[in-house]
Amino acid sequence: MSEVTKELLELVWGTKSSPGLSDTIFCRWTQGFVFSESEGSALEQFEGGPCAVIAPVQAFLLKKLLFSSEKSSWRDCSEDEQKELLCHTLCDILESACDSSGSYCLVSWLRGRTPEEAARISGSPAQSSCQVEHSWRLERSCSWVCFRGVILLVAALAVEELGFERFHALIQKRSFRTVSELKDAVLDQYSMWGNKFGVLLFLYSVLLTKGIENIKNSIEDANEPLIDPVYGHGSQSLINLLLTGHAVSNVWDGDRECSGMQLLGIHEQAAVGFLTLMEALRYCKVGSYLKSPKFPIWIVGSETHLTVFFAKDMALVAPEAPSEQARRVFQTYDPEDNGFIADSLLEDVMKALDLVSDPEYINLMKNKLDPEGLGIILLGPFLQEFFPDQGSSGPESFTVYHYNGLKQSNYNEKVMYVEGTAVVMGFEDPMLQTDDTPIKRCLQTKWPYIELLWTTDRSPSLN
Repeated sequence: MSEVTKELLELVWGTKSSPGLSDTIFCRWTQGFVFSESEGSALEQFEGGPCAVIAPVQAFLLKKLLFSSEKSSWRDCSEDEQKELLCHTLCDILESACDSSGSYCLVSWLRGRTPEEAARISGSPAQSSCQVEHSWRLERSCSWVCFRGVILLVAALAVEELGFERFHALIQKRSFRTVSELKDAVLDQYSMWGNKFGVLLFLYSVLLTKGIENIKNSIEDANEPLIDPVYGHGSQSLINLLLTGHAVSNVWDGDRECSGMQLLGIHEQAAVGFLTLMEALRYCKVGSYLKSPKFPIWIVGSETHLTVFFAKDMALVAPEAPSEQARRVFQTYDPEDNGFIADSLLEDVMKALDLVSDPEYINLMKNKLDPEGLGIILLGPFLQEFFPDQGSSGPESFTVYHYNGLKQSNYNEKVMYVEGTAVVMGFEDPMLQTDDTPIKRCLQTKWPYIELLWTTDRSPSLN
């Protein structure tokens, strides 16, 4: 195993996992990008864990399908269309991860190894739990190696049943200098993306394209692996890397300083957004760059899973109103989300918003916004003073869709988009209130007074 591979595995899986535990979590991540039989443009997830890769890929696939494709029916895709969509989506994410001076990497397996080598490695005595179930098929297949056509079958079965250690002994990376070369290689490797290791191969490709050191420099705790060694969930750094091209650990706008430490956040508006139930539970605060993306598509996080919420109405992501910009800037100076800032920061906020900021005017505003001399400026009075009668932009009613890649979490256990209607008001109306569900609580972090009416008998699941 090369040094690069060892560094990669330490970054992804950590160093404290026992071999047995690594194999257990590894098996949950061994799946390809497979389209649902019930929904032509929806990817299916088999086990918990790989949603950290599958959900972002699904979100970017929908972005391309809904806003760049000329297809009349976005829910029906032929096999050729699925191939084109998936490969273009994977390339887009790899391009986002690549630094301007870097190169693109693709990770593959078995390149440069003979079928006999693959069969010999897989058939060694120390088989993993992933291998045992079908080992009899390998033994039977090995007796056919004298036939040239069956040699390929032996190699394919060997690759399918590799465990953690043997799989990683067979991977290698290829580098490409241009996007054109990358796209050709991704298309050429299409069958590999759909096989048992497709998701991991793509994850490793993104990580090596970004660069291991670049990722370590972005992560808040470099000792924390990108995949939880106990539960197999992807970290926020991994999610952010796939969404924005940067493996930062936080979801707020910009960087913040805490006890002398520089905590990195999101630095520009994302193409695809992120909302999380954790914000509704007040464990975190998602910034405007993720909450208000360029396209009306959001990764939605629960305690254990990632799904996708989306719409086709671009009016949902219209440029932010001046009051929304002011709220975002104000909150960058209020990192604990208290709803106020120290009056000493008022000048900085007003300068950031290009408001009048000469000393006499600042003192006048301090007295007006803090008449009791408490030394704080509240967000509400600030917005009312400088941006009165300005509500949020966007339509009041629109069609929405929700995607969950797990069969067991879908109606009738079929991976399909759930359609609904969202109504957004500027105030709470008791006459319009629908059930209080996790997905509604999550979306309320973006639209405080949203109501949802779904076409199915039950609200879509976030888990």
